Amino acid sequence: MAEEAPNLVLEHLRAIRGSVERTEYDIKDLKFRVGQIEQTLVHHSLRFDRLETRLGLIEKRLGLIDA
Repeated sequence: MAEEAPNLVLEHLRAIRGSVERTEYDIKDLKFRVGQIEQTLVHHSLRFDRLETRLGLIEKRLGLIDA
């Protein structure tokens, strides 16, 4: 009976360790994916800024807004 208790504790500790390792892997994966999304958003933001500038120039040339 005394031998069963330590084995049971070790079994639970191993299960917990495995769960923590999977969680660490998942967090690393999520951090990578969020980083990719951030890069994409920055890229799109820069493109929208350029489009806004070009649209402003077009509006001025057509006389749609005051120069």
